[in-house]
Amino acid sequence: MEIKTLQKKVDNWIKNYGVRYFDEMTNLALLIEETGELARLIARKYGEQSFKKQISDEEIQKSIADEMADILFVLTCLANQMDIDFETAIKENFEKKTSRDNIRHKNNPKLL
Repeated sequence: MEIKTLQKKVDNWIKNYGVRYFDEMTNLALLIEETGELARLIARKYGEQSFKKQISDEEIQKSIADEMADILFVLTCLANQMDIDFETAIKENFEKKTSRDNIRHKNNPKLL
């Protein structure tokens, strides 16, 4: 799905099912909450934490994907309500990273 399409789909969902956008501070809190939920799963799958009950790798992967989608949804809500063209912002961000970091990582002995 293209990013412009995602922004439009989220906007349509909000208008049809969500009534209205939550204010920006509420959406920021929700973004942090969703990020914490993703961090919890990753800490248990890849870190030293363990799950309280047995859960299959397939269920873990599905939960991680779901949390990532939640994060993208809330981030898209914020972009929409702040009139940010996310596609343009990402394109410009890649250009910034490429011009700033085009050789930095290749010359980093910690990464070799």
